[in-house]
Amino acid sequence: MASTTCTVSLISSTKSSSTFPLKFNFPAKSPSTVNLRANPLTAANAASSGKDLVLGRRGLVFTLTATLPLLLPFSECIEAFAAKAVESDISEYELVKEEIRKVVTKGKAAGVLRLVFHDAGTFQVDENSGGMNGSVIYELDRPENKGLKSPFKILEKAKSECCANVWMFPKLVSWADMISVAGAEAVSICGGPTIQVSLGRLDSKEPDPEGKLPAESLDAFALRQSFQTKGFSTQELVALSGAHTIGNKGFGSPTVFDNTYFKILLEKPSSGSMIGLPSDRALAKDDECLRWITKYAEDQDVFFEDFKKAYVKLVNSGARWKSL
Repeated sequence: MASTTCTVSLISSTKSSSTFPLKFNFPAKSPSTVNLRANPLTAANAASSGKDLVLGRRGLVFTLTATLPLLLPFSECIEAFAAKAVESDISEYELVKEEIRKVVTKGKAAGVLRLVFHDAGTFQVDENSGGMNGSVIYELDRPENKGLKSPFKILEKAKSECCANVWMFPKLVSWADMISVAGAEAVSICGGPTIQVSLGRLDSKEPDPEGKLPAESLDAFALRQSFQTKGFSTQELVALSGAHTIGNKGFGSPTVFDNTYFKILLEKPSSGSMIGLPSDRALAKDDECLRWITKYAEDQDVFFEDFKKAYVKLVNSGARWKSL
């Protein structure tokens, strides 16, 4: 039985590349299916050729069964597989978005966006604890997270699809990534700005400490203090509060992401009003917050741009990242 050795370049969790031999055994009558199994990975570095097979970062040992057309040169088969692997890695973000858009509708968008705030909102700068780590999935029974089980179940469907398709999602998608991307898509689905977030967050294996989310009853001064402990300015507090423009809080259409939230706050609804949360109404009574409310009420584009920046900062707060 003849044996052929091919050097394969593997991108590992470090920035260096490793090589190892692959042996292809062809019997006298070659079947149409060839089994490839890698030998143990070594730390040796070598220059890779144009025919190297590029695999995902996670794979140290892999087994591939590929059907090779008998008339197609072996090198072309290797190059075609490598191109497909690279394409899959590059487009992973788009594929995650696609799965999310299959399950998140305009009517579900507000709940999904709220899930983001309740996961990331536990972050504390001084303690370096909490943040965007997927721990909210362990905290759904807490009183402040009432109503979040429904959006969680919606995203669970999308995540299951991602994790079931190992070829298209070789790195597996964490809950922290899934929630971050889903919130961005919820905004976009409702007509808000397009927000690109990074992938690679690690999930926590336990809940965050209780009592870290700002209470809905806080006045403006207490809100500003609370957000300051999380690393956010007054301007970012007001911009992020604009997320309440969707949902059933009385700020215009519940499925349209726009600057209506700020326009209504400028009218300073009374404390007995059914519009918004007590914390929403408190913002309009604070001079520093009112300055930004007025700015966003007058210019939706400015609000969209500031919201995008604040959102990206929010979903990166406290995140632990996979090694590159």
